[in-house]
Amino acid sequence: MTTAKAEVRARFSPSPTGTPHVGLIRTVLFNWAFARHHGGTLVFRIEDTDASRDSEESYHALLDGLRWLNIDWDEGPEVGGPDGPYRQSERGDIYADITRRLLEAGELYESFSSNEEVEARRKAAGQDPKLGYDNADRELTDEQKAAFLAEGREPVLRLRMPAHDIAFDDVVRGEIVFKVGSVPDPVLVRANGAPLYTLTNPVDDALMRITHVLRGEDLLPSTPRQIALYEALQRIGVTTFTPRFGHLPLVRGDGNKKLSKRDPQSNLFNYRERGFVPEGMLNYLALLGWSIAEDRDIFTMDEMIAAFDISKVNANSARFDVKKAESINGEHIRRLAPEVFVERVIPYLVSAKILAENPSSTDLDALRAISPLVQERVTVLSEVATMVRFLFTPEEEFTPEPESAAKALGADAAPVLDASIAALEGVGTWTTTAIEEALKAALIDGLGLKPRKAFAPVRVAATGRTVSPPLYESLELLGRERSLSRLRAARA
Repeated sequence: MTTAKAEVRARFSPSPTGTPHVGLIRTVLFNWAFARHHGGTLVFRIEDTDASRDSEESYHALLDGLRWLNIDWDEGPEVGGPDGPYRQSERGDIYADITRRLLEAGELYESFSSNEEVEARRKAAGQDPKLGYDNADRELTDEQKAAFLAEGREPVLRLRMPAHDIAFDDVVRGEIVFKVGSVPDPVLVRANGAPLYTLTNPVDDALMRITHVLRGEDLLPSTPRQIALYEALQRIGVTTFTPRFGHLPLVRGDGNKKLSKRDPQSNLFNYRERGFVPEGMLNYLALLGWSIAEDRDIFTMDEMIAAFDISKVNANSARFDVKKAESINGEHIRRLAPEVFVERVIPYLVSAKILAENPSSTDLDALRAISPLVQERVTVLSEVATMVRFLFTPEEEFTPEPESAAKALGADAAPVLDASIAALEGVGTWTTTAIEEALKAALIDGLGLKPRKAFAPVRVAATGRTVSPPLYESLELLGRERSLSRLRAARA
């Protein structure tokens, strides 16, 4: 099946239900990279015709998530374009017109059979009721239709599936064939006149001249129905071609189960709240079915766009591995320019009540000073709060974490703290180098301790935690008086 236009036009068309799902965002990302790689157009439209499930809150959450990830689009909400409106709830007149034309051309027909009647006919014929609709209403006479209407029945509108196999070349999976008769005539319009996804999705693709439909493999069973509708739309002059399809691998969670919307692991905003950066999140999502090279996991979005080849997407399911996602995110955090890192961290420190909403210049200077020490050590931005809290806590409020104190500030810590206090009191210029020399001389040379035993009490006394930024640098930033005050308090 060839397209009539050389320009690539891809799309993503989510339903605004719940919070954005990482699997959905991965699909958006692949469409975005595909369109950008080919210098084409990316269309974003909202499939919001299910009033019982769709919500404005979810719609705005979707926009928020895409803006956070810096995924842009060429046509759609907030951007506009020649084929609007881009929300299906605002396209009712368009669907009504196309439905009328399809019905007049005989591509659609009225179907009155109830589910119970279809099941009874299947059983009477010795067939499995799960086979679904049996196409029995295709050739109803006007008299039969009138009789059903007189009974108060209201028909749905079904599409006549073609009398031939439906075959297509999936850009991810290769040749796929659905045998003639294997797909019953689908309902496109409800009895109340409301169009279903089976109508609206292909109609919008046709009117928006979409050349490539890249979507999740869970939608593969609906593809023959959509291709049959494209053929019907061509016959009535709505479009001149059928787009290419590519079915992307499912994203699975723990236990290799499909990652459902109810699983917290699927919620995009959980990762933002934990401190994933857009660069890291997108890099990891890109790896769920694609790779830039066999021996390379870390790349920028510009590098992905340059290298993206849809035919290289793996058809096998991909598992969402949080640990790997964190590792990749940490790599991108380390790539941030120092001033960008500070800017990204501030909201997390405000949320943790470490910084005020409008931090003072003194606090910002302190944050800039300690940032290089923590930027190399965190995998998500929220971890920064626990690592820098010691520096911003007033002395009257500072206490070591109980668990850390229990590990490092027992009775055997007393001689270590005594020696440390004596050594640090004698330091002339309060610098990292001088602090390191004094503590090593006192604890390793003087007391004969191994580093882990020597420095753990000092670290917990000064920073409150067994895991902190580098000790000597932390003491320098804390200052002589605050450092000694904390060591003395711990000794007491």
